[in-house]
Amino acid sequence: MAKNPYDILGVSKSATPDEIKSAYRKLAKQYHPDQNPGNKDAESKFKEISAAYEILGDAGKKANYDRFGSAEGFGGMGGGGQGFGGFEGFEGFDFSSAFGNMGDIFGSMFGGGGGARQRANRGNDIQININISFFEAANGCKKTVTFSRFEKCHDCNGTGAKNGTAVDTCTYCQGRGAVRQTTRLGRFGVMENVVPCTACNATGRVIRDKCGQCSGKGSSKKTVDYDVNVPAGIADGQILNIAGEGDAAQGSEGMSGSLLIGIRVASHPILVRSEFDLHLELPITFTQAILGDTVKIPTIDGIIDFKVPPYTQSGTVHRLKGKGIKRLRSVGSGDLIIKIFVEIPDKVDKRLQEYIRTLDTGIDAREYKKKNTYNDKIKNASSWRS
Repeated sequence: MAKNPYDILGVSKSATPDEIKSAYRKLAKQYHPDQNPGNKDAESKFKEISAAYEILGDAGKKANYDRFGSAEGFGGMGGGGQGFGGFEGFEGFDFSSAFGNMGDIFGSMFGGGGGARQRANRGNDIQININISFFEAANGCKKTVTFSRFEKCHDCNGTGAKNGTAVDTCTYCQGRGAVRQTTRLGRFGVMENVVPCTACNATGRVIRDKCGQCSGKGSSKKTVDYDVNVPAGIADGQILNIAGEGDAAQGSEGMSGSLLIGIRVASHPILVRSEFDLHLELPITFTQAILGDTVKIPTIDGIIDFKVPPYTQSGTVHRLKGKGIKRLRSVGSGDLIIKIFVEIPDKVDKRLQEYIRTLDTGIDAREYKKKNTYNDKIKNASSWRS
């Protein structure tokens, strides 16, 4: 009966690629022949778990096995009833081609340094922060920032070679910047990893005469002043990503990194921002609430007059359309939302207390609609439990 690769690695069908890899690494290290010299059972087990990972470690083969019960081209595992066939002759077996990324796994377990690849030639990003005022964020502004970055050497045009002299292709890696490293696994064949070329420092180039200006590096550090256009509507904590203004790439080719500018916006003493709306808590006196009044309020455009209507209740909300923050890189603005609070004095003298009582007797009790509704509900409190 064919053996199930999930059972061999001790994982479920819902296991993630990382979980499958972790299980394989643990078992492979436990049963590796180098760890169990002369142990035939360990040798057999190592073959078995290697074959299981050959299927489950490859997305295509795993999909085929899950669907059809076999992985095409793998000795009929699970489909023809032959189990893990075709692994008796392990001499000269090439793990790099047959087991895909297993070479990288073995390299990390047994010191092979696997998984190295030549990266795209791109300069580093530079991150700085700037502080702006509340109104600068709302209306947009221009700021000049000063920072240091690596710029391409003008003397050698970034090649690192003196006076434009020739740059040779590295003969050791053939200009690839990386080489294959072969590790023999005893009687179980070889393993290949791709590692950075040490002869050219992974650049693929060899400089005969270095540029005196940049010492062969192709770039040098410069302090620059850069004008930043901060868009209207930007918020605290947002980052402006300016492509191509970071460190220059190494060599004459490649692209520079980005300049990342973190925005720090100062708070307003009265207004509170929420997305693109502004909120204002407006305190008024009880006489202003009864009689109405005109008061000063802050907006993005400056101080304006706001009319408080007579008989304004505490908690009343007014919305001024378009008086908020301009929508970032869009059309229109948010609103200014005003919530009114009627402020009662902490204390008044006895003479004024008597005067207020006299005034209160002149107010028709029916005008206190909310109070009357509340009192009616209290009177019917006995019915609440029925």
